[in-house]
Amino acid sequence: VALPLDAINRESAREKSIRHGHPSTLHLWWARRPLAAARAVIFASLVDDPSAHPEQFPTEEAQAAERERLFGIIEELVKWENSNNQEILNLAKAEILKSTGGNPPALLDPFAGGGTIPLEAQRLGLEAHASDLNPVAVMINKAMIEIPPRFAGLPPVNPDSRANSTREGWYGAQGLAEDVRYYGEWMKQEAFKRIGHLYPKVKVPKELGGGEATVIAWIWARTVKCPNPACGCEMPLASSFILSNREVNKAWVEPELDYVNKTISYRVKYGKGMLPGSPKIGRGAKFKCILCEQSVTDKYIKQEAINQRMGAVLLAIVAEGANGRLYLSPDDVHISVLQKIKKPDEYPNASLAYDPRAIWCVGYGLDTFDKLFTNRQLVALNTFGDLVKEVQEKVKADAMAAGVEDDQIPINLGGKGATAYGQAVGVYLSFVVSKLADYHSTIVSWNPPREGIRNTFARQAIPMVWDYAEGNPFSNSSGCLDNMVDWISKCIEYFPALEQGSVVQLDARQDAGLRNIVISTDPPYYDNIGYADLSDYFYIWMRQSLKDTYPEL
Repeated sequence: VALPLDAINRESAREKSIRHGHPSTLHLWWARRPLAAARAVIFASLVDDPSAHPEQFPTEEAQAAERERLFGIIEELVKWENSNNQEILNLAKAEILKSTGGNPPALLDPFAGGGTIPLEAQRLGLEAHASDLNPVAVMINKAMIEIPPRFAGLPPVNPDSRANSTREGWYGAQGLAEDVRYYGEWMKQEAFKRIGHLYPKVKVPKELGGGEATVIAWIWARTVKCPNPACGCEMPLASSFILSNREVNKAWVEPELDYVNKTISYRVKYGKGMLPGSPKIGRGAKFKCILCEQSVTDKYIKQEAINQRMGAVLLAIVAEGANGRLYLSPDDVHISVLQKIKKPDEYPNASLAYDPRAIWCVGYGLDTFDKLFTNRQLVALNTFGDLVKEVQEKVKADAMAAGVEDDQIPINLGGKGATAYGQAVGVYLSFVVSKLADYHSTIVSWNPPREGIRNTFARQAIPMVWDYAEGNPFSNSSGCLDNMVDWISKCIEYFPALEQGSVVQLDARQDAGLRNIVISTDPPYYDNIGYADLSDYFYIWMRQSLKDTYPEL
C-alpha cells in the first residue's frame, strides 16, 4: 500500500559514500542495487499492510497508526549503521514471522549479479538462494551468503591469533575476516621475497630531502614514431604532462627537446612555471609531435599500434615522501630494471571481446588480455595468483593444528572442515588479486587533483589510456595490497553469516528446483552493460587461483 520512500531513498543515496565494510568493496560488479532498497522491499514483500487485517484494525485510523509503526521499523532497518543491529533486525524478523504464520518462505534471486538481494534476504532471517550464469557473479555471491555462514562463530586459526588473542568470542564471520588479514599479510611478505627486487626504491635528490623513498607509481606515456620523415622521433602520446595541480605541491613533466638528435627526454619540475601543453589535440587518437609540431592522424596511430610498433616511455616516478607525494625525473636504475623483466612462462592471453561501445582498446592493438599489462604487472599478478593456492594449504595445516577436524570434503561439495576452510580463505585472497588487477594494468591513469591512481574500471568500460600509471603493490598508497586485504576483511565482518545460503551457476530460464519460495530479483537491463565481456577481465585471474577449488565454475 505504501512505503517510507524518503527514508529509503535517502539511505540508498548515502550508501554511495560508504566505503569500509560495504559489499561493493568486496569485488567490483556493475549496477549493484543499494542495500537499503533491497532490505526495505524484501521486508515489505513479506509483511502485510494493516488493511489486510480488518479484524485487527477495523478503522482507517487504526490502520494508519499501525502502518506508521511498521514505517518506523523500516526507517530504522534501512540505516547502514543498523546493518547488524540485532535489536532492529529482530523487530523486523518478528513482523515477517507474524505475516508468514511463523514459516517464512525461502527467497531466490535468479539474476543475482552483485548479490545485494540474497544478502539482505539472509540478513532478514530468510533462507537465501542465488543463481547467475556468470561465474564471477556466482563467486561473489558465494563469498557473501554461502561461505560466511558455514564458518560462523569459529575463531581464527592463524598462529598469531591463537597465541596472542585475549578475545573470548567471535561473532559471525569475524574469525574468518581475521584469518584473511593474517594470510593476506603472509601472501604479501612471501611475494616480496620473490618479486620485491622488481620494485626498487628511488633515490631522492638532496633538495627534496635526500635518501631513498618507496615508489608509489611509475608514470608512462605510450609512443609511436613520428611519421614526418624529417623528424622520426619517438613522439609521446600523452594526454597531459601535469602530475599535481595542487597549489602547495604543483608538479609537471617538462619535455626536453633535442632537435639535432631528434630525441626527447623528460624532467620533473616544481613551482609556478608555465605548464607544458598536451600533445593531444582532439578526441580519440589525435596527437601532434611535440618536436616537429606535425599533426598525426588517428588512422596512423591505430596502424602503428596494431602492427605492434607502439612503445612506452617513462615520464616520471611518484614516491612516498615524509610530507606528501614526491615527483622525480626518470631514473636510469629503474629504466634498466624494467627493460630486463620478461613475461612469465604462463599468462592469460585470451582475446578481448569485440565491443566498440565499451572495450575501446582493441582498436589500438590491445586485443588480448596480456597486452593490457606490463611485463612487471603480469609477473606480479601471476605470483599473487600462485600464492593463493599455496595459502590454501597453509591455512588447512594451521586449522588442523588449531583443532579443526579435516573431513577432507572440499568447499564446493559442502565441506566444513580444515580443507574447506583453507579453500574459503583462498577465495577471499583471490578477490584480493582481482582488486589488484583493477589497479595494476596499463588502463590505470594518474589523477593529478587526487595525486593518486585511478583504477581500470573507473567507468563501465575498458577504455584506451594513453599515459598510464604503473602502481607498486608493496607501497602504502592507492592500489597497494594492504588496502585490498583491508577492504575485503572489513566486508567479511559485516556479512550477516546467519542462515545458510546456496549459490549455483544457472541459466535463469532453467528450473532451479525450488518450490514454495518468494522470488525477488533485479532483472538485467537489455545490454546496457556488457557484464559478460567486462567480467572476463577478472575471470582470467580468478580462474588461475580457483580452478582447483571450484572446477565446475
